Amino acid sequence: MSSKRPLKNILISLPQPTEEGNPYFKLAQKWNIKFDFRKFIQVEGVSLNDFRKQSVNPLDFTAVIFTSKVPVDHFFRLLTEMRIELPPDTKYFCVGEATAKYMQKYIVIRKRKLFVGERTYQDLIPFMSKHKKEKFLFPCNDVNQGGLIEHMRKLNLDVTEAIVHRTVDSDLKEIRGAQYDMICFFSPAEIKSWLNNFPEFEQKETSIAVFGQQTAAEAVRAGFRIDAEAPKPNIPSMTAAIEAFLQEAGK
Repeated sequence: MSSKRPLKNILISLPQPTEEGNPYFKLAQKWNIKFDFRKFIQVEGVSLNDFRKQSVNPLDFTAVIFTSKVPVDHFFRLLTEMRIELPPDTKYFCVGEATAKYMQKYIVIRKRKLFVGERTYQDLIPFMSKHKKEKFLFPCNDVNQGGLIEHMRKLNLDVTEAIVHRTVDSDLKEIRGAQYDMICFFSPAEIKSWLNNFPEFEQKETSIAVFGQQTAAEAVRAGFRIDAEAPKPNIPSMTAAIEAFLQEAGK
């Protein structure tokens, strides 16, 4: 049962935004609420030695999958450390236009075969299904990537994971004792980090907001009551979910 009580202080598990016109700033001004931003998790690149222990040779693959900008950086860092360069005919499958454009930092995109899915890895499946002879390499983190891998294997696509970075908990002791009306999570790893930092945490009247199905599932496993969720029909973002909550609470 949702508390739907008015909100004054909201904790967001993201870095402090800096761009003008950020939707969180607009929401804070509109509803007279305070946002605190803290990264609940940190990303650490794996060492070349640890990467080699996975027995993965990037040159053995004909296609590479990127679901965000972070693995792009760490994958190409490792390539540089290994002193290898992928062949010009390597195909790249990217989630999101931003990820695809970010690759310009490392390769000349107009000379490469690039396929872009609009929002999620599922948007890439139609492209991948047309390239069943490819050997796909999926640079990723150490958090379960089962959704994509399982989907591809059901389609008999040849895919191999390669861990290029790891997710570790942030130290959140600076906010110990702070009182928040709502806590917003964007990934399962952030929920785990919160509980590792505050094993004594009890939700009680604190509202929980989540982004994504996997985050919602982890929240349920943790025993949380979910009070706001995105994306959903007409609620595409976390800020939209918070505003919908505020409107229902009648703040």
